[in-house]
Amino acid sequence: MSERNVRLEPWVQYLYDHRKRRLSLENSTPADWAAWRAEACEELVAAMGGWPIEQVPLNPEITEEHDEGDYVRQRLLIDTEPMMAAPCWLLVPKGIAPGERRPAILALHGHGNGKDDICGLDHGEEDKQNNIRVHNYDYARQFVRRGYVVIAPDHRNFGERQYPREDLYGRDPCNIMMLKLALFGRNMLLANVWDASKCIDYLQTREDVDGERIGAAGLSYGGTMTLWTAALDERIKIADVSCYMNSFLAYALDRDNTCGSQTPVNVLGLLDEMWEVAALIMPRALVCENGISDGGFPIAEAQAAHAKIAEAYARAGVGERFTADVFEGGHEFSGRKAFDWFAKYLDWKA
Repeated sequence: MSERNVRLEPWVQYLYDHRKRRLSLENSTPADWAAWRAEACEELVAAMGGWPIEQVPLNPEITEEHDEGDYVRQRLLIDTEPMMAAPCWLLVPKGIAPGERRPAILALHGHGNGKDDICGLDHGEEDKQNNIRVHNYDYARQFVRRGYVVIAPDHRNFGERQYPREDLYGRDPCNIMMLKLALFGRNMLLANVWDASKCIDYLQTREDVDGERIGAAGLSYGGTMTLWTAALDERIKIADVSCYMNSFLAYALDRDNTCGSQTPVNVLGLLDEMWEVAALIMPRALVCENGISDGGFPIAEAQAAHAKIAEAYARAGVGERFTADVFEGGHEFSGRKAFDWFAKYLDWKA
């Protein structure tokens, strides 16, 4: 009788090796890809509990305004579903001419202090200053200073929307909220993607924004959010996924730096790997940034994903619309290629 297994790691590897991958792109041809994308998006959303059933008006409200010199920072509230509003920083460059419509950026934050980090708000606290400096984290501010209108929401469970930590007994609030939403058949990642799409709805109501020229960018969990929001919302014309692109297998077996806020449901039962989520963005433009020294996102796994994405884009006849920025650095926003790519694909010159 062969040796029987009682350990979890070989079991997880077995699940990975024997999954169906029913909607894998590699089973399709370029002629089928529009239908493949539609079916994959529909089934991924359904697997994660679906979009909120009850729609509500945005009811946008500006509650604060701060003069930042070359731009104005406003606190914006928008309703995204019943009993749920998203607080956002709205960054508007000065000097927009009457009737001018600027391209806009959906800036999505990672773990830390929510929307404040990516807007460069450290509130005079040294640990927040270091966090912003080490991770080059203020990319919302960097984009507005290049002339874009920028919206930066707090994701659920971060910033103003953080779950009260004193109730968690030392446990990760991302995981706690994943468990709570699972009781209702809902998913934290998809709930935050929904809010991000509602931010795009808001941008498209603004007279100073060209609703056809919207990009998205984010680092770490912001990279997760950028990947999934761009995959599921075709209004995003270019996306910068910073320090996230890797493999789900690496997270399942080797890495513990994922969490309940960024865990999709049944993605490996439908698609081959993370690179196929990125392929849902085709034919729109995509930049993937990965630091060589990023310990949480192994560079070998990242480059393997880059190669598969590049191959898919090439097969689709749009190989020029994907680029990888593999840079000397760690877990940080790069921008070394992204800013030029956003200017090109959003047709903007400051």
